[in-house]
Amino acid sequence: MKKYLITGLLIWVPLAITIWVLHLIVSSMDQVLTLLPPRYQPETLFGRQIPGLGLALTFVVVLATGVAASNIIGQRLLRVWEGILKRIPVVNSIYNGVKQVSDSLFRPGGQAFRKAVLIQWPQAGSWTIAFLTGRPGGDVANHLEGDYLSVYVPTTPNPTGGYFVMVRREDIVELDMSVEEALKYIISMGVAAPRPAGRKSAPPALRTPPL
Repeated sequence: MKKYLITGLLIWVPLAITIWVLHLIVSSMDQVLTLLPPRYQPETLFGRQIPGLGLALTFVVVLATGVAASNIIGQRLLRVWEGILKRIPVVNSIYNGVKQVSDSLFRPGGQAFRKAVLIQWPQAGSWTIAFLTGRPGGDVANHLEGDYLSVYVPTTPNPTGGYFVMVRREDIVELDMSVEEALKYIISMGVAAPRPAGRKSAPPALRTPPL
């Protein structure tokens, strides 16, 4: 009986969590409609609450914004809008930081995570998977003696939180796995291990484009 219960839990727990997350997203999107004037809210127009209407509305607005920003007039309006935001002291710093991160993550051809690597973290002798993000820049590079690379060490099972670390190139081992495989490995806390590759005789040389 214990074996059957565990097998059943392994089937239902991921499904229940997936349904809960989807329900949370749809409910959050529906809250956007509460910002509309009372006469334009779904209860007034249709006589009842329509689940998922906020999600559909958000999708349409985001898609329409992307289409509008893809032509010349839309790009000019976007530059004017960004110029206004850059003149606001506090909003300027927040918006620029968020925009740089979003452009790196979501823009087609972006390389937020270039390679999956292995580093010793948080102490010597303990190893973890990290992602190569580039080279140290600005005044930071002037205070580092030697060849350093910038890596992102994600937490598990939520890889959106983590640590930004600068590590010597010789202390980084490039892994023979894709970024997607490494993320799946991290999220599963090591359970969903990628298929083993052939063992290399020596760590491969890291090739990073100049920033």
